[in-house]
Amino acid sequence: MRLNSSIKISRALMSAAVKDGWISGSLESVPKETAEAVVIGAGVVGVAVARELAAKGGREVLVVESAPTFGTGSSSRNSEVIHAGIYYPPNSLKARLCVRGRHLLYDYCRAHGIPHKQIGKLIVATRPSEVPKLSELMSRGVENGVEGLRMMDGEEAMRVEPQLYCTKALLSPVSGIIDSHSLMLSLLGEAESHGAIFSYNTSVIGGRYEGGRLQLYVCESESLRNWDRASPLKPDLILSPRIVVNSAGLGALPLAKRIHGLDDGIVPTPYFARGCYFTLSNVRSPPFQHLIYPLPEDGGLGVHVTLDLNGQVKFGPDVEWIDGVDEVSNWLNLFDYSVGGDGANRFYPEIRKYYPDLRDGSLEAGYAGIRPKLCGKQQIPSDFVVQGEKLHGVRGLVNLFGIESPGLTASMAIAEHVVPQLSHHFN
Repeated sequence: MRLNSSIKISRALMSAAVKDGWISGSLESVPKETAEAVVIGAGVVGVAVARELAAKGGREVLVVESAPTFGTGSSSRNSEVIHAGIYYPPNSLKARLCVRGRHLLYDYCRAHGIPHKQIGKLIVATRPSEVPKLSELMSRGVENGVEGLRMMDGEEAMRVEPQLYCTKALLSPVSGIIDSHSLMLSLLGEAESHGAIFSYNTSVIGGRYEGGRLQLYVCESESLRNWDRASPLKPDLILSPRIVVNSAGLGALPLAKRIHGLDDGIVPTPYFARGCYFTLSNVRSPPFQHLIYPLPEDGGLGVHVTLDLNGQVKFGPDVEWIDGVDEVSNWLNLFDYSVGGDGANRFYPEIRKYYPDLRDGSLEAGYAGIRPKLCGKQQIPSDFVVQGEKLHGVRGLVNLFGIESPGLTASMAIAEHVVPQLSHHFN
């Protein structure tokens, strides 16, 4: 990146920013810098996009991340599952990018030695009334191009997994697990090898689009953390990029709301769902060899069984809707990630529907994650939203909204989908 003190920000833009009330004083004294490409957020999707931009765009890429390192948000607080692409409506972005991303991910893991394992998944119906829904999932998965799906009666499934109870099961042999940290570390290394620069502890707090130019207001995360939230806030830097990918995860929607000149009407309402995980203790060996999933529930895929690459069994996540999240908490990921031991009481009856031999006292608090959603409680599940300039009119900006599960699986496909939308800015 190069410092360019000769950038001239119009006085109209300056005064408009001050009138917004959340930025203090004149911005004329704020340092200005140019950039060719800026990616906001260093989660797995942001890192994958940076790698794709740097390698195929052939341009300088700056990744701005509010945390001290990469992947500290949703990217490191999930089930680490490689999804097949079963659950999502045909022709949706989630369906297409999950299936494509799974192929890219397995190929990448094999080529780069990323720890992973294709262990397969059983989605189970535990009573006869659930069987039609299981059949619907199989039909949807086949339509989405998921390979190898097979329906199993309860007796066959329980022979395969003796600790399992079910009436019927859908086998997905292409599902798997992955070491997400190793994946992100490898993608980040490749991005840096192609010239990408990562700036940590750096927060984008808003911006303005005027005269065909997008300005980003940037400050040190520590300044934002110490802000009293009452007095106006002044950025430490105004960044003037040619292209911007808003991949801020939990903070993507609040950030878009702070880009003045971007139509508020096209920015969806954010919803947040907290999910806890509990680990299985006091067992000599894992009770299951496959991932075990119940049928999906409102807001998630149900409290399911996940195995990590060390054989540890974990259950989760549940769904707890969160209200009243402020912008700073979004930008700095100041969510409550604590897991109370008493929460296990909610898990036991759900797990025993398919694992009846689960013993009392065998669940220990694990970790929690937050899912950035575009739909609330009892609403129809939403698709990924990839907003380019044809939709919002802001030149060089792509917003990534609602990148929850299967975001990890789809990460490389999302990057593959986004970068061509920006290629004309490199000509």
